[in-house]
Amino acid sequence: MPRPYDTSSMTALICFEAAARNAGFKAAAAELNVTPAAISHQVKALERDLGCALFRRLHRGVELTEKGAFLLLALQRGFEAISDAVTELKRRPEQVDVTIRATTAVSALWLTPQITRFWKVHPTITVSQIVSDVPGGSGRYDIAVGYGPAERGPAEVHELYRDRIIALGTRKFAQDENIVRLEDLLRAPLIHMNHDQVSWTGWRDWLRELGLPESHGRNFHVNNHMIALQAAEDHIGAVLGWERLVRRHLDEGRLVPLVGDFIESPQPFQLEIQSRASQKARVFAAWLMAHRDDEPPAG
Repeated sequence: MPRPYDTSSMTALICFEAAARNAGFKAAAAELNVTPAAISHQVKALERDLGCALFRRLHRGVELTEKGAFLLLALQRGFEAISDAVTELKRRPEQVDVTIRATTAVSALWLTPQITRFWKVHPTITVSQIVSDVPGGSGRYDIAVGYGPAERGPAEVHELYRDRIIALGTRKFAQDENIVRLEDLLRAPLIHMNHDQVSWTGWRDWLRELGLPESHGRNFHVNNHMIALQAAEDHIGAVLGWERLVRRHLDEGRLVPLVGDFIESPQPFQLEIQSRASQKARVFAAWLMAHRDDEPPAG
């Protein structure tokens, strides 16, 4: 089976990076607690593997070639990213009590504010989120909050709430496009969600449910609901949104209903509890259910 990354020996790459950064094999050997000969051997093996010289051997040391400098920069970027990840993992608590999965929109617009409120009541229960817009994504989690049917056949599924789907835009957009009644949306620029989440209701379905044909205005396509909302805030077009989920946008006047028409959401927002969920995860799930009708905290 082929390796997923086209790399040379990691030992050779580490030895080369240390030698290049220290401008010498002796200093690199002291840093890695090996002999200078071992560093030299690894660098020569790396040069043979790559088919090019990485150092110019001088009388009093070594000097990077152009290709050596290119490789050093790439390695340092990679090692810095690895170092940042390791540091972040060391800072995190060893034990996470609850892992919950949600889409970007559900996390940002509803779940994260709920977690903040939960912590005020249960400060000792740690909650971690897996935020993903890919249906059926991998990752171990205890609870999932999503729109539509369950993905993994969990032991328990609870309906959180159903919502209304409304047409949203800015006041400026409504004025510029002269949107007064439902039919005006047929010629207006529309923001579409392109997503594998087939349960999402798009403009075609929304208009058809209200007895109208497809629109013939300009179209703007995105694959993330938060980006779609931001595009609407930037006056690019009209966007569909779940009324309850975008409550903060409405309360703050960032977006307004463009018309009074709406459709009932064909799918509910649901809470899924995996059979392996711990008692603390179930405490959090019960709290979410009990507070599902609470108004979101002010931003």
